[in-house]
Amino acid sequence: MRHLRAVNKYFWKYRWRFLLGILFIVISNYFGILAPQVTGYVVDMVEKRIVQDAGGHAAAVRERSFYDPLVQGFIRLMEGGHPDFSTLVMICGMVLLFLALLRGFFMFLMRQTVIVMSRHIEYDQKNEVYRHYQLLDARFYKTHSTGDLMSRMAEDVSKVRMYTGPAVMYLVNLVCVIGFSLFYMFRKDALLSLYVLSPLPILAVAIYYVNSMVNRRSEQIQAKLSELTTNAQESYSGIRVIKSFVQESTMFRFFAANSESYRKSAVGLATIEAVYFPAIGLLIGLSTLLTICMGGIYQMDHRITGGTIAEFIVYINMLTFPVSAIGWVANMIQRAAASQKRLNEFLQTEPSIRDEAGAEAHPGKGAIRFDKLSFTYPDTGIRAIDAFDLEIQAGEKVAIIGRTGSGKSTLAQLLLRMYDPDKGSIQLDGQDIRGITLKSLRSQVAYVPQDVFLFSDTITGNIRFGQEKLTLEKVKEAAQAAAVASEIESFPLGYDTIVGERGVTLSGGQKQRVSIARALSRNADILLLDDCLSAVDARTEKTILGNLAEAMGNRTAIIITHRIFTLFSFDRIIVLEDGRIIEEGRHEELLALHGYYRELWEKQRSMDDTPAI
Repeated sequence: MRHLRAVNKYFWKYRWRFLLGILFIVISNYFGILAPQVTGYVVDMVEKRIVQDAGGHAAAVRERSFYDPLVQGFIRLMEGGHPDFSTLVMICGMVLLFLALLRGFFMFLMRQTVIVMSRHIEYDQKNEVYRHYQLLDARFYKTHSTGDLMSRMAEDVSKVRMYTGPAVMYLVNLVCVIGFSLFYMFRKDALLSLYVLSPLPILAVAIYYVNSMVNRRSEQIQAKLSELTTNAQESYSGIRVIKSFVQESTMFRFFAANSESYRKSAVGLATIEAVYFPAIGLLIGLSTLLTICMGGIYQMDHRITGGTIAEFIVYINMLTFPVSAIGWVANMIQRAAASQKRLNEFLQTEPSIRDEAGAEAHPGKGAIRFDKLSFTYPDTGIRAIDAFDLEIQAGEKVAIIGRTGSGKSTLAQLLLRMYDPDKGSIQLDGQDIRGITLKSLRSQVAYVPQDVFLFSDTITGNIRFGQEKLTLEKVKEAAQAAAVASEIESFPLGYDTIVGERGVTLSGGQKQRVSIARALSRNADILLLDDCLSAVDARTEKTILGNLAEAMGNRTAIIITHRIFTLFSFDRIIVLEDGRIIEEGRHEELLALHGYYRELWEKQRSMDDTPAI
């Protein structure tokens, strides 16, 4: 239960709706508890009339003080009018109907307050979880699967809603019903009440024992559901790979095994509930039997009337659902606690990359300095950058070249503060980037990652991403600069074409160029392209490089690549090896060194001269 304290802030936020809902629950049950008393009075009156008509001596009718004040007023009104037998029954029937309508009306208001409140809480909590997901850093997403994240937001939040809505409502409801019923039962006959309620301690022990089992099973089920969701999400995302390798049957068997494990756990919990609820019904039935048996004995001794027995039976029937719902409510609470525990694990996870104390917005000019930078990936222990020193002037165009794993992309990640270096610093216009707010820093960099990502939106929406006010004309200019405009215009819907999930309807080269257009459309001081031309042909590459020279303008540009772009005149070319700079200079200077750069250039030239087969 301690895990559910995290939602108390929502109860406080909606406290007036919550308190009003509790008031409606109390009023609804108050009108409901009057019905057994009216029923008992009617039975007493009918019994009295029948006995008197038979010439016998009727048992003494209970004192009015045993009744609720509202029922006492009704009795005075009835006795003052001296109605005949049929009128008495008809009036009492109408009173019972009126009480049922009042109870139903307040039950409607009860649900409109408490259940609607739970929907508001669900909305707020999903927003809280999503907002926290946005704050977490790249390292978190490398160690947690998308399916697990989705399961916690969807399934776990829904389980918590069952606690903030139905569970709380039924808990308050059963407290009211049990409280009202016990009060009037002991007021009428304490000894008979003890007999009738004697099975309840057994019920309490059963609830405690079952709840501990339900809690364990609920945690297991939620964990297995998370695994199942992850399996399904990965299958959907990788469906083209699955089909390419003809692994549909293998993936189905894997999914079926996970599904079977989840099914067994769910069936096990359902089995516990299947035994538990009938057992509760048996104990309630035992209470009814005790009421009839002991009530009959007391009536023969003239200690109680038939109306009291009828009233107690109605009380027991009224208690049937609340008492049986104890297990159901406890089950919902236990499941909610297990789900909230899983949510708290993420909500209490603090991002390692965040705005430092005193960080400020810093409108820069694009001058960058990497000062004795070293970085090792925490999860793998791979040292990606080692004592890296580089200064880039504002407006300078720099290429960073190196083999796979040389640390090129890591530099981009560090510049964007996806990670923080182990040693050294990165400065933007002389200001350490840790002293700049993340929003300000990243808004100054137009970044095209190596693994491009497009949203399931129109092409215009993807290029305009984060720039809602960007005009269509500017979108087209960016697409033209990225050499993708003619292909977009050839689509039936043009710029309104939906690209599908992750841009699945586009080719690899088209996705890269749309991503380049998105970066070029941003008015950022720094343009950072991370091997974003790997999927385009040589002719398109020439066009893009020719356009980039004009599109970059006075912006600082860092182009990370494993190829040499001879058509683009870089101010400097940096050659990386094992996270260190091994060569640096312009194209002609690096060729004259006869080092790695020249070796790469000669290999690339020989491959370009190779005739196509």
